[in-house]
Amino acid sequence: MKTALLPIRQTTRRYNAFGQHMKDLYGQAVYKVNVDAGFTCPNRDGTVSVGGCIYCNNDSFRPTACTSAASVGVQIEKGIPYLRRRYGAEKFIVYFQPFTNTYAPVETLERLYREALDHPGVVGLAIGTRPDCVDEGKIALLADLAKDHFILVEYGLQSIHDRTLEFINRGHDYACFKNALEMTAGRGIKVGAHLILGFPTETRENMLDMAKELSSLPIGFLKLHQLQVIKDTLLAEQYAAKPFPTFTYEEYIAMVSEFLERLSPDIVLQRLFAAAPEDILIAPIWNRTRSEFLNDLDSYMESVGSYQGKRHKT
Repeated sequence: MKTALLPIRQTTRRYNAFGQHMKDLYGQAVYKVNVDAGFTCPNRDGTVSVGGCIYCNNDSFRPTACTSAASVGVQIEKGIPYLRRRYGAEKFIVYFQPFTNTYAPVETLERLYREALDHPGVVGLAIGTRPDCVDEGKIALLADLAKDHFILVEYGLQSIHDRTLEFINRGHDYACFKNALEMTAGRGIKVGAHLILGFPTETRENMLDMAKELSSLPIGFLKLHQLQVIKDTLLAEQYAAKPFPTFTYEEYIAMVSEFLERLSPDIVLQRLFAAAPEDILIAPIWNRTRSEFLNDLDSYMESVGSYQGKRHKT
C-alpha cells in the first residue's frame, strides 16, 4: 500500500519548470512529440565501445509509439493529433530522443530536422545527443535553424566525475562535455545537460557538488533523475551480483530539494524524475507517478522553506 510522503496538493512550483518557461515564451503550453529517427550510438556500434553505458536500456524511456519503423514525418503526423485531442495542444516541439541524435552526416541531420520543422504547429526541436558527437559543421547547422526556431541540444553528461563516467562506460570524460559546451554556447542554440543521481561511485556531497559546477557553465536547461536499475543491462548484472544502495523515495525528494537549492535559479528544469516500465524496473521500486512525485516534491520543499537557488552564490 502506498503512503504519501506529504499530503499531495497543488502548489506553485518552487523551481524554474520547463512547462511554465515554454508558456512564458509562447503564451500557451508547448507539447513534445517524441520521434525515433533510427540513429544508433558510437558507444554501441564499436566507434567508442560495443557495450554501451552500463545502465542503458532505451525501452526504459521510449514511448511505445516512438519507433523508427515509420519516418519522422509519419511519427509526427500520428503524434500531433493525439496531443490535440487530449490536451487541446496547438504548439509542439519534436523531440529526437532514442540513442544519439547528431550521430550522422550533416546532410542527413539537416534533412531530418527540417522535415520535423516543416509540420504546422512545430515551433522547435529538442535533440538528445552525446558531447562527443558534435562538431563545427553540426553546430553551424543547429545555429542556422535556431535563427527561426527553438532549438535545444540536450547533452548527456550523467556526472561531472570522471571516475563515474569510467564506471558507467560512458566513453568520454567531463572535459569532452565542456568542449562541446564551448562549441555550442553563444550561437543562439539552447543548451541542456542530463544528470543521473545515485551512482554507487558517488557520495551525497559528490552529487550536490554538481549543482554548483553546472551553475557556473553556459547551461540553460537541465534534466535530472534518479538512477534506475533496468533489466537487460550490465548494471543489472552488477546489482544482482553485489547489490548497492539506491534512493528511497523520501531520500530522493530530500536530495532533489537540496540540489535545487544549490542550482542557479536561471536554469530551467525539464525533468526531475524517471519512471521506467514496471516490467523492466528492478530498483528502486517506488510505485509513484510523475505527477505524484512533483506534488510531493513541492510539498516537501514548501515545508522546509526550500526553493531553487536558495543557496546559490554568484
